[in-house]
Amino acid sequence: MFVLSALLASAPAWAEAPALPTFVEETDTAGLQSRFEGEGEYMVGGGVATFDCDGDGLPEAYVTAGVNKAKLYRNQSPVGGALKLHEERSGLELTNAIGAYPLDIDGDGATDLVVLRVGEVQVFRGLGQCQFQRANDAWQLHTGNGWHTAFSATWEKGQSWPTLAFGTYVDRSKPDFPWGSCTPGMVFRPRPEGGGYLPATPLLPGHCALSMLFSDWNRSGTASLRVSNDREYFKGGGEQLWQLTPGNAPALYTEKEGWKPLQIWGMGIASQDITGDGFPELFLTSMSDNKLQALEDGHGQPRYTDTAYKRGATAHRPYVGGDVHPSTAWHAQFADLNNDGRADLFIAKGNVSTMPDFATLDPNDLLLQSAEGHFIQAGSEAGLASFKRGRGAMVVDFNADGLLDIIVVNRWDGAQLWRQLPAKSAAAPSGHWLHLRLQQPAGNRDAIGSWVEVRLGTEAGAAVARQELTVGGGHASGHLGWMHFGLGDAQKVQVRVQWPHGDWSEWFTADANRFYQLGAQGLSASKVP
Repeated sequence: MFVLSALLASAPAWAEAPALPTFVEETDTAGLQSRFEGEGEYMVGGGVATFDCDGDGLPEAYVTAGVNKAKLYRNQSPVGGALKLHEERSGLELTNAIGAYPLDIDGDGATDLVVLRVGEVQVFRGLGQCQFQRANDAWQLHTGNGWHTAFSATWEKGQSWPTLAFGTYVDRSKPDFPWGSCTPGMVFRPRPEGGGYLPATPLLPGHCALSMLFSDWNRSGTASLRVSNDREYFKGGGEQLWQLTPGNAPALYTEKEGWKPLQIWGMGIASQDITGDGFPELFLTSMSDNKLQALEDGHGQPRYTDTAYKRGATAHRPYVGGDVHPSTAWHAQFADLNNDGRADLFIAKGNVSTMPDFATLDPNDLLLQSAEGHFIQAGSEAGLASFKRGRGAMVVDFNADGLLDIIVVNRWDGAQLWRQLPAKSAAAPSGHWLHLRLQQPAGNRDAIGSWVEVRLGTEAGAAVARQELTVGGGHASGHLGWMHFGLGDAQKVQVRVQWPHGDWSEWFTADANRFYQLGAQGLSASKVP
């Protein structure tokens, strides 16, 4: 793993150092006061959800807190200014909450919220103006009293309500002997008449899921469910990929179909096409042995190979602080943090508790992607090297300036919030950006499952940035709202979308440094806030 300061000093012939983003912590001045606490059943989780619930275009933050009450923070940040969050009563003040994911389940245009808990998952219907109402009974959605640690959602073809997948951890009745007691996940499919859900279908076998993601890995038009599992407690288990075809029960991909057995301490999933081949790569977090997986043979089989070492993305040990033990990685997220047109990678790090064989001083990673496709460590230089026990996180633009900010939930400690500062020198980020929001008229209103391409220029041969719009992944943390694209030097770009289960739109021309909505009527500029 290359560190940015070392790269600048030695300057290998192949490497051109990417522009360095700079962050300042604004936790206290922003008004963020949340601590994720709890023993045993709260060693995993600690997630945050970001979404706009008041319609002003700025994302709010819902921060889980374990045995403490979770809090919703209304975003009152001025555009381009210091971050300001105001705690607000919303109906979401839950204890035992360990993760959260926003999505519009009932298709009414108001964002709903799924809250993962130690105990039954709570699902809330958005009422507008950041008020929420419990909807488990109304939607016939009951998960039982397990330890719920992962979530993802997709809209299957022909359905107006989403299919929901939940992952669970170990058997809560066996706190002293959890090994081998992994409990099964479950899939809820909507009732044919709509308005709620059929009884759950178990995902057997269960191998202690800590992250799951519906993704169209082979661009077939049908998403599959990737599940990352914690090898600490399963016996004979491993990573999983489930096929879900309409009308059929979930089925695992097998070695016969190209699936390679893999065992890691799976904690988080990040997905993005970083090679430009049209298929998403996967970053899987773990203890000491993170994976960056790429398809070996295109879309024929789900056969993946690890490219983390080749690309400098192992992130397996601390890079500052003097601790030489292996790292423990949790939330991972691809995002273009310096707006140069290439996806970077943020990873939240932190010891499970006080495990002596793993790093205690374990700072968060910021891996910047160079023009050559290598990832270069810049966490310390960027100002993100916290030594708290990181868990869930989100990379999102809180103040609508086109520069991505970062929020991290820490175990046994306060959550942290960093604002990215504008460029002040030629060595700092100066790239342009685009924020995009997809909209459909009914059902899957936010067009989950779409693929968006942004051509970085108006000429046909320009580079293309590509993102799949998903709900799930990360570690107990999710986002719904603006999709962010870094544009590099491009001042005008072209945008198109492949709608869920549908065709590509035409190319639309957009100006840099703007907010746009894209729907059936085409591309339209938005003012935020």
